[in-house]
Amino acid sequence: MTERLDVLVFYSPVESTEDVLAAVFAAGAGAIGSYTECAWFVEGTGQFRPGLGANPAIGTVGERERLPEHRVEVTIPRSSRRAVLAALLSAHPYEEPAFHVIETASPDPD
Repeated sequence: MTERLDVLVFYSPVESTEDVLAAVFAAGAGAIGSYTECAWFVEGTGQFRPGLGANPAIGTVGERERLPEHRVEVTIPRSSRRAVLAALLSAHPYEEPAFHVIETASPDPD
């Protein structure tokens, strides 16, 4: 039986997306069958306001920031989840990047 693939979704400033993707790919994300470095992304506008105690990579504490971001989706083998998330957090420029993991159903009908 083939290992189940889940989906990692994260948001990245446009100029950082390639670096973050390289890190998660190196940790095992983005492989589907005989294909590697598979990803889907779309550009949108991210918004946040750093609070007291924050050390923002972009923006100023107390001021709302809006900037172009990518929403990125990549597959991850369940066994690589911890390594891929560690790579994401290490490579991402944000102090607290937003992400989520979606567990997928088995492709087997049983």
